[in-house]
Amino acid sequence: MWMSGAIATGVGSWVLPAKWANAKGPIKVGIATDLTGPIGFAGNANANIAKLVVEQINADGGVLGQPIELYIEDTASNESVAVGNVRKLVQRDRVDVVLGGITSSMRNAIKDAIVGRGRTLYLYPQLYEGRECTPYIFCTGPTPAQQCDELIPWLIQNGGKRFAFPSANYVWPHVLNEYARKVVEDSGGEVVLEEYYPLDQVEYSATVNKIMNENVDVVFNTVIPPGVGPFIKQLYEAGFQQRGGRLSCVYYDENTVNLNAAHEWEGLASCLDYFRALSRSGEDPFSAKLQAAYDERYKGDVLFTAGSAATGMYRGLKLWEAAVSEAGGVERDDVAAALDHAKISQGPGGPAEMVPGKRHCRMNMYIAVAKGGEYEVISRSEMVDPKEC
Repeated sequence: MWMSGAIATGVGSWVLPAKWANAKGPIKVGIATDLTGPIGFAGNANANIAKLVVEQINADGGVLGQPIELYIEDTASNESVAVGNVRKLVQRDRVDVVLGGITSSMRNAIKDAIVGRGRTLYLYPQLYEGRECTPYIFCTGPTPAQQCDELIPWLIQNGGKRFAFPSANYVWPHVLNEYARKVVEDSGGEVVLEEYYPLDQVEYSATVNKIMNENVDVVFNTVIPPGVGPFIKQLYEAGFQQRGGRLSCVYYDENTVNLNAAHEWEGLASCLDYFRALSRSGEDPFSAKLQAAYDERYKGDVLFTAGSAATGMYRGLKLWEAAVSEAGGVERDDVAAALDHAKISQGPGGPAEMVPGKRHCRMNMYIAVAKGGEYEVISRSEMVDPKEC
């Protein structure tokens, strides 16, 4: 567990900095994320940006004149471990809100401990398959409509009509592929291969052979770590890209690119709410400033990126801050009512706003293509509707 905004002096006791002497008491924020295990690279980015945002909020006077205490628990890329640790946040630490979860299976495992039995607000920051309409759960990452409606027609125009869907066998790929297949077919393409594999599978020669034999034009991948690195490598070694094939993966961001050599993912197309290239291009000064602050504070390989849910974590914390300020307190129903129409004018990749009654966000979306080990943004769509709930 990691705590910010107060100084620990012993079990059950806290000394607040002098500027908080007359504050009502801290507001408690819980982060449940994968600090260890195969998804640890993403979870650590989530924890890092949460620390940075909370420190900035506290430096600006907190929320409602109260400091934020940040509690972080490791969900360990393991649902059974996660449930127990999330209960600590809700039952022991009595946090006012929980943010986190990377995979959809993780969200499904922990959500009852938060919003059901825990009667606590939950913000889920990751891109996902949609259909999460549970009351008191707000989703701040992209949905299938936001990722597929522009990307798939682009893939057909810049790759071809014959698609393969190699996929990890859990809820996100199954439901995302259902949506993606419809967009492919409505756009004049066809899905000639759709297969699902155990999450820990790392050998894909049989799948790669099918892709090559079926003359697939576009590989729309939803295999996840630890399998995605070996899959992309084996696909490249079979000559898929060299013969003109197009690889696409909607979560493959700058935190995952080091899983493969640059030439292995050359030409990969993705669609996300933020790419680091935006901060380098000069077209998004706020993102550049945020990116620089993160990079200065957290040097190393754990990057602030979109596919790892870090952008959704930032968005979620700032939307929640706006909602608490409007509600005038942290009572769950009051904050949920304010969060239902919350907006932020600035964020990674641009502004964001909740769609009233839908508990999902409108946000800018970008298509980018890998060139020489980095992404180049080639298309921007503003305030795209999530089309959920």
